[in-house]
Amino acid sequence: MSAPHKVQLAPGFVLHRRPYRDTSLLVEAFSPEYGRVGLVARGAASGRSRRAALLQPFSPLLLSWSGRGELATLTSVEADGTPIPLSGGTLYSGFYLNELLTRLLQRHEPHPQLFAVYRLALQQLADGDDAEWALRLFERELLSELGYGLMLLEDAQGAAIESGCDYCYHLEHGPLPAVDGQCLRIAGRSLLALGGRGAEADRRDATVLNDCKRLMRAALRLYLGEKPLASRELFRRSPFAGGGQRHNEEQA
Repeated sequence: MSAPHKVQLAPGFVLHRRPYRDTSLLVEAFSPEYGRVGLVARGAASGRSRRAALLQPFSPLLLSWSGRGELATLTSVEADGTPIPLSGGTLYSGFYLNELLTRLLQRHEPHPQLFAVYRLALQQLADGDDAEWALRLFERELLSELGYGLMLLEDAQGAAIESGCDYCYHLEHGPLPAVDGQCLRIAGRSLLALGGRGAEADRRDATVLNDCKRLMRAALRLYLGEKPLASRELFRRSPFAGGGQRHNEEQA
């Protein structure tokens, strides 16, 4: 999708922002119809601008901009509801989701379904509603949206995944029944849970959660490359990383 010349009141979220020149901000935003867009918010960093207060992550916005190419000029911003209240450990999980979108989405490609999944994941993080599982489902949907969906209900030979069996997951090919030797070993019930066919209790089972975390980390690494995730490093340096607390970002 080519960059439009002028957009009015498009729903969106800020993924990232940073200072630009003396008084402006560079903003990465995510919109369902226009995907990831780069915006210059001129004068937004000055003391007299109200835009800086609005251009915050996790706040639903209505964004207007003009211009083509990699960077357009933000012309207006309005609140589109109340900010989603992430704090403490869940704040780092939100940063993690934002970084995945920034790193993996191409500019100006519409992703309406992924936008809905992202908004739901943020709300689940805020509500504490199976927050760790919300991250796994977001990662699954992100890979699927990008054309890299995982095989979770059938093995690489077309046979149905069996809950009581173990599998070696071969990235970019799929799972095969496990044999002796080193591999990315995943329980069948973990694959079924991630694929939406598992028991409700599996979403809180430690083995299933660990299997899904390992699988998603390995799959995402293929497309993220070797550059480490800044959000993960921020979490490791935070007070929420210690004390034996299992936090959703650490599971990402």
